[in-house]
Amino acid sequence: MAVTEADVRSALDGVTLPDGESLAASGRVSKITINDGRVICIVAVDASESRALEPARVAAEAAIARLPGVDRALIGLKPNVTPGAPRSGAAPASPRAAVKGRATTAPMALTGVKHIVAVSSGKGGVGKSTVSCNLALGFAAQGLKVGILDADIYGPSQPKLFGLSGKPRQIDAQTMEPMEAFGIKVMSIGFLVEEDLAMIWRGPMVISAITQMLRNVAWGHLDVLVVDFPPGTGDIQLSMAQQTPLSGAVVVSTPQDIALIDARRGIAMLEKVNVPLLGIVENMSSFCCPTCNHVSMIFGHGGARAEAEQLGVPFLGEVPLDMRIRETSDSGAPLVATAPDSHHAQAFIGIAGQVWAALMSGGVVRPAPRIVIE
Repeated sequence: MAVTEADVRSALDGVTLPDGESLAASGRVSKITINDGRVICIVAVDASESRALEPARVAAEAAIARLPGVDRALIGLKPNVTPGAPRSGAAPASPRAAVKGRATTAPMALTGVKHIVAVSSGKGGVGKSTVSCNLALGFAAQGLKVGILDADIYGPSQPKLFGLSGKPRQIDAQTMEPMEAFGIKVMSIGFLVEEDLAMIWRGPMVISAITQMLRNVAWGHLDVLVVDFPPGTGDIQLSMAQQTPLSGAVVVSTPQDIALIDARRGIAMLEKVNVPLLGIVENMSSFCCPTCNHVSMIFGHGGARAEAEQLGVPFLGEVPLDMRIRETSDSGAPLVATAPDSHHAQAFIGIAGQVWAALMSGGVVRPAPRIVIE
């Protein structure tokens, strides 16, 4: 027998919030989506409550998962903030570069692609590409159709991460067929140039290459296209924000202050170009010694969570620093695909679940603004 919304609400009636009220009676459940045994619930919270409500979120997922006919349950916490709105206390935009209204024409959608999600970082070396790869696989683990575009022209990593080589098949004079691994459609400049070739390209050439890889590729029907942005806040990010209907962005940072400073710049850029921030991921959050099991906070701990709470945006989770993640990434056998039940793979899958829940809660594809230099 198929599960109903009434069944889900009845299960949530047994989940108690910190104030003693049941989750079902609290009025916080803003949306319930049921699709082929997958149940996604959106729970409205204040940004400052997200940590305190985490036990209730876990209990709610478990309660729904026990219902007959449910294969997977996901609870997404949605802060009561408007994506892209200036955060409290944020510095005003520089008078040298301002966002003025909307573009005269909306960015052209990709036929058959429901959502485009950018994965961004303020600086390199924080594991953004590894997170992008495993996030895409995390979406696929939930039965979604997924592709990934490697937009990091100067340092393409996705061919290595997915264990792919060779060149895409040319369908016709204008269209390429993406490569595929582990059920994910993949496109990267790494397929089109020699591995050791230095990409000494100026901005217009880079933008042209990315536009072709985005629009001259037979992506087919996708629920999510993940875009692995290059680090920083340059031409590629601005051009894609203007020309592509991004559903939102995920920002990856390590916990230490030096990385968070750059992450703030990336978040500020997303705000200026009106791209909804879906949340922040803390990568390399801790390290557990495989010999003695001692946990070390090599880069500190909790910095990204604190930053998310300060900005009033979702904190999507922590991914530890682990040799297995490095080994599977180097070997082209990403962890979520080859060891989906492992603790670290479940961290990526949980992050993907929260991002998908945010998209399902009404993450609207927004026309990008027009960037004017004054």
